Amino acid sequence: MAITTEEVKKLRQETGVGIMDCKRALQEADGDMEKAKQALREQGMEMSEGKLKSGEGRVGSYIHHDGKVGVLVEVKCQTDFTANSDEFKEFVNSVALQIAAAAPQYVSREDVPEDVIEEEKEIYRNQAEQEGKPEHVIEDIVEGKMDKYYGEICLMEQESVKDTDKTIEELMGELSAKVNEEIVISRFARFDVSDDSEEE
Repeated sequence: MAITTEEVKKLRQETGVGIMDCKRALQEADGDMEKAKQALREQGMEMSEGKLKSGEGRVGSYIHHDGKVGVLVEVKCQTDFTANSDEFKEFVNSVALQIAAAAPQYVSREDVPEDVIEEEKEIYRNQAEQEGKPEHVIEDIVEGKMDKYYGEICLMEQESVKDTDKTIEELMGELSAKVNEEIVISRFARFDVSDDSEEE
């Protein structure tokens, strides 16, 4: 069955588990929220309520060599020990570089405003209708294109510029498992002199 973005968001908000893991769990549970939660627990996924509230973490920065692109990013963890570790510092620096290079607009898909999502979906629906696609496959086409769209504009779903086989979310998950702590990219700001804009 088709899983909606809203359902994935809800499971993500209730568990703190990554978007793609939530989507997969819901698909395997045929949309049953409780079964999906149970499946995530059985797979050893860390459950948490909402975003990390710890005051530990680091602010990373990146300034491009020509001085025209700059980034600040806040990454949180649970202990100062992890915040001061080389692995964590390297991850924060990598994320700052990612933001500078790939120019994401949001941290994750649940941060994308509903009106932006609906506008984008409408564009894809119209394209599919103009191409003469059957009505029963149009929503699948729209969802597929939305996944690609999120992969372009959402930091967590972007392919890493340093390791193109993995997304930022996957790299963050690996680090989280290694240090045995929850890690959250809470916010970022990207400054680009050429377009005089700030993205958060």
